Amino acid sequence: MERIEILRMKSPFRDDFVIHGFHFGGPKKTVAIVGPMRGDEAQQLFVASQIVKNLTHLERQGRVSNELGILVIPTVNSFSLNVHKRFWAMDNTDINRMFPGYDQGETTQRIAAALFEAVKGYAWGVQLASYYLSGNFTPHVRVMRTGYEDAAAAEAFGLPYVCRYDPAPFDTVVLNYNWQIFGTRAYSLYSGSTDVLSHDMAKLSWQAVIRFLNSIKAVSAPLHPGSRSLVFAADELQTVTSQQAGVLYNRVAVGQYVRKDDQLATILDPFTGEQLQSLTSPADGVVFFAHTKPLVHQHSRAFQILPFHS
Repeated sequence: MERIEILRMKSPFRDDFVIHGFHFGGPKKTVAIVGPMRGDEAQQLFVASQIVKNLTHLERQGRVSNELGILVIPTVNSFSLNVHKRFWAMDNTDINRMFPGYDQGETTQRIAAALFEAVKGYAWGVQLASYYLSGNFTPHVRVMRTGYEDAAAAEAFGLPYVCRYDPAPFDTVVLNYNWQIFGTRAYSLYSGSTDVLSHDMAKLSWQAVIRFLNSIKAVSAPLHPGSRSLVFAADELQTVTSQQAGVLYNRVAVGQYVRKDDQLATILDPFTGEQLQSLTSPADGVVFFAHTKPLVHQHSRAFQILPFHS
């Protein structure tokens, strides 16, 4: 393992801002793995640390390729992690909306430029991502449809689900999109939660990354082959929306199978405790996403159900 300094920026008030990477294996730019860019992505940071730990162990055993190189960047935003802010602590901008970056621009543009320069040119890219809404997902791989994607290879992660989706206009400035435009086959790995640790989901996620590295011969690790993946389009997900604001009393968890009209949650009046709305499943399927904050706003996405395929 070689520890690499990706970027160092002076700070007038505290220690320097530094992005570190860990290189394993040979010189060929094979796989780059990028951890959290946001300060609330504790789960993603934990997954990244476990990837580094396991690759270090495998390298000591001689199980890492001498030809194929692996770069792991555990976090891109240590400042925000330190102060528990989701976005860049100084101006509240999102680093993952700044790609491919500009090395003479604002701070987050410079960070994005340095990161992109470090990970550009790799054959494969894996981002440990989180969703813009508060909640938990069933662990899965997302593949953005840019015309350069390789959805079939995503099944090598061995997770139960692979979600393909069309980029929205804002996606043109995220890492995944720019990776693909510059020739890297990129994947976003969703490891269940974001700001709390889910150890079981984290283990599924870091094992999925090692399993993928196995599949391309970057490592040789004794590991269960995983699940046969169901590949589906994001527009197949059926959304359950809150019609009232209040206390969300969840009755199901992500990954749970439900039947049509099963109760997913109730929304309670925060002052009287009376039920304002019962949220029910629109189809037979699996709970793919669930809002997890105790309070929910009106007209918010509370659940997503992936219907069973007939």
